[in-house]
Amino acid sequence: MTWHQIIELIVTLNAILAIITVFREKRDIAATWAWLLVLTVFPVFGFIIYAFIGRQMPHKQLTRVQQQVAVALDKRLDQQRTENGSEANLADEITTGAATMVNMFMATDEAFLARKNRVKIFTNGDDLFHSLIEDIEAAQSSIHIEFYTFYADNIGTEIRDLLVKKAKEGVEVRVIYDPWGSMGTNTRFFKPLLDAGGYVERFLGTRPAFIDFRLNFRDHRKIVVIDGKEGYIGGYNIGDQYLGRKPKFGFWRDTHLRIVGSGVFALQRHFMMDWNATDRAHPFSEGELVDKYFPLIKVKGDTTMQIVSSGPDSDMQQIKMGYMRMIQQATKTLWIQTPYLIPDDSVLDSLRCAAMSGVDVRIMVPDKPDHPFVYRATQYYARQLADDGVKIYYYHNGFIHAKTMVVDGRMASVGSANLDFRSFKLNFEINSFLYDEKLAKKLEEIYQEDIDKSELITPQKFADQSLYLKFKQMFSRLLSPIL
Repeated sequence: MTWHQIIELIVTLNAILAIITVFREKRDIAATWAWLLVLTVFPVFGFIIYAFIGRQMPHKQLTRVQQQVAVALDKRLDQQRTENGSEANLADEITTGAATMVNMFMATDEAFLARKNRVKIFTNGDDLFHSLIEDIEAAQSSIHIEFYTFYADNIGTEIRDLLVKKAKEGVEVRVIYDPWGSMGTNTRFFKPLLDAGGYVERFLGTRPAFIDFRLNFRDHRKIVVIDGKEGYIGGYNIGDQYLGRKPKFGFWRDTHLRIVGSGVFALQRHFMMDWNATDRAHPFSEGELVDKYFPLIKVKGDTTMQIVSSGPDSDMQQIKMGYMRMIQQATKTLWIQTPYLIPDDSVLDSLRCAAMSGVDVRIMVPDKPDHPFVYRATQYYARQLADDGVKIYYYHNGFIHAKTMVVDGRMASVGSANLDFRSFKLNFEINSFLYDEKLAKKLEEIYQEDIDKSELITPQKFADQSLYLKFKQMFSRLLSPIL
C-alpha cells in the first residue's frame, strides 16, 4: 500500500468516525456542524480535542439531588412571606414586564420571588474580599463556598486558613470547587481544612484536572452563604488575579453582590443541591435543614429579586431566556458588560432588533484576551453588532470580567453567566435578576464610570482592522458553538 493510499484511508476512516461520533449524541445543529468541521479538518488531532471538550455529560451525574432541600425551603419561605407581609401588592414593586419574567423563572427554575433584600454592589476585589473575610470571621453556624476558581495562591491560602480556623471553632465548612477552573489546586492544599473537620469536594466528584479529560460542563457558579443569612453572588473568583496582582491582566474589574434577606435562601438551596449531587457520603441532615440552613431573616431592604440557575442538566437555558426577555423589554437603554461576547442566533437577533428599534444598546468587552480563540470570536460578533447600531466599548483600565445587564434603569442582572454559548449550554451558572430601580440606577452610574475608561469602537475602526485579524476573527467564529 502506498503512502497516498494510506492517507486516503486515514481521511476516509476519520470522516466516517467523525459522522458517527457527532451524530450519536443529541446536540444543536450549530454545535454539530462545528464539531464536524473540527473532526474533518484536523484528522486524528480533532478527536483528541473532542475527548476534552466534545463529550456529553453522563446522565447519572445529573440525578443525585435529594428533594428534602426543596421541602425544607418551602416551609421556611411560607414563614418568611409572613414576616415580609402579603404578596398582594407585587404590582407596586415590579412592572408588568418584570412580572412576566418572574412567572417565567418560576416555571422554568422554580425560582421564587425574594422580597425586601438588602444588596451591596462590589466592583473592586479589595473591597469584596475585605467584606467576605469579615463575614467568614463572624460566622457562627455554617460557611458554604462554591467557586469555579479557588487558587492556591496568597488570597486563596488566606481564605483557606481562615476556614481552617472556623472549622476548629466548630463551624460547619463546606467547599465545592471546579478542578479545571482551579488548575493547580489539589486536595493537598485543602488538607489542613479536611484535618480540621471541614469538607471539600471537586464538583460532581470529577477527577483532578490533569486526568479529567472533560473540559465542558464546568461549575462556573460563584456562591458563598454564611450562616444562611448573608450571601454572595457575581463574577469574582478566589485568586490573586482578582485582586489585580497579575501583571497580565492589571486591574480586575468585576461585579459582585452581597445579599442579606430571603434571596440568600435561593443561594443556599442551589449550594445544597450541588453538594448533594457531588458528595453523597456527607449529605445535609434532613432534621436540621430548616432551622440551621434557612433561618428566619428579619431585614428590611429595598430589592426584590430572583436567583436563577442554569446548566447542562436542563434544556431550558433559563439564564439565556432571562437575558432575552430583558433585551426584548428594553425601550430606552440596554447596557451590557461581558468578557465573552459569543451569542447564539436567537440572542444575536434580539440585540439587533433592540438596536434597530432605537434602543440605546451598549456592550462593553475587554481590550485584551485571556483566551485567544474566544477573544477573536468576541471581536467578530462585536464587529457585526456595531454594524447594526450597537455601541461597542473596549475597556482599557485592566480586564473587565463583569457579567451585568441593565434595562431602562429599572431592572438588572448580575451573576456568573457570560453572553456566550458556553454559559448558555455547557456550564453550570447562577445569576441574580434584580427588580429594583434604585439598584439598577446605581449599576448605570457604575457603567458610566467604566465608559470613561473605555473606547468606543465604531464600525469604521472595525473596518480598518487588518485582513489577517479579520481572518482570525472569522475562523474563531466558526468554532463559536464549542468555545
